[in-house]
Amino acid sequence: RHFHAHRPRSSNIKPNVGEPAADGNSVPINNVIKAVAFTGAFSIGCFAGATIMEYENTRSMIISKAKQARFGWFQNRSVVDRDSWWQLKQDVRRFWDSLSPGDKTFAPILICNLAAFGLWRVPAMRATMLKYFTSNPAARIVCWPMFLSTFSHYSVMHIFANMYVLHSFSNAAVLSMGKEQFMAVYLSAGVFSSLMSVLYKAGTRQPGMSLGASGAIMTVLAYVCAQYPETQLSILFLPTVTFSAGAAIKVIMGIDFAGCVMGWKFFDHAAHLGGAMFGIFWAHYGAQLWAKRIGLLNYYHELRRTKQK
Repeated sequence: RHFHAHRPRSSNIKPNVGEPAADGNSVPINNVIKAVAFTGAFSIGCFAGATIMEYENTRSMIISKAKQARFGWFQNRSVVDRDSWWQLKQDVRRFWDSLSPGDKTFAPILICNLAAFGLWRVPAMRATMLKYFTSNPAARIVCWPMFLSTFSHYSVMHIFANMYVLHSFSNAAVLSMGKEQFMAVYLSAGVFSSLMSVLYKAGTRQPGMSLGASGAIMTVLAYVCAQYPETQLSILFLPTVTFSAGAAIKVIMGIDFAGCVMGWKFFDHAAHLGGAMFGIFWAHYGAQLWAKRIGLLNYYHELRRTKQK
């Protein structure tokens, strides 16, 4: 696998709107409380939603296989009667089925990021993007931008670097966790890394805007490095230079920690460090926590069965 060293989560966009919620460099304590509460509620919602999605996906797969076993012969005999549009859909489905689990999970994330990137190019959308797709602890709207900003990239280099790293590590993470757990972790990690950025900016009295998927991607990267520390990685433009995943994540976290201590501004080091911590935590305790979904699965199963009666 490859690792790209450029991990921007830019905070250098100059606002022309935004209406800060406080004067000077102060961050209202209410904004911090809202950010903490939103992170907790959003994460619980993500894992509950992933549990329900897992149930529905498994149920759908079982029903689909049963139908294929029952009606497969008839469907094959009637192929000659299908039109070209049906054939196109079949070709698309075959292509989708040929993708790896990681690519299937990466694709919708990429599409969302590309959509947000395109909206930044629309002048009429600039005020909306600054308001909702950048995270700023001193703004009047704090909560949803913590989530939406994780799909937001302003520059080509920013989105390319982030999506390249995510694609490089997503397949290993999805194979380890499963797509439902991966999505819950990825989305929760994005908001958690935004919270770490909010807390750092509030603590240092340095509010400012941040955007980018780097925090969530750092979670994926750190998770894979913690799970497979002996895996050899290389830098994109220096393929002959290799190093272990375990060493890589230690260096990256060390740089981000130094960035927080020294107050470096180019990257949102607090968000990166928070994302990496989330990933390492999940690598060690995620399996036990994910197993606790069984109670919700049973409850949802009973609820669904009751409604069908």
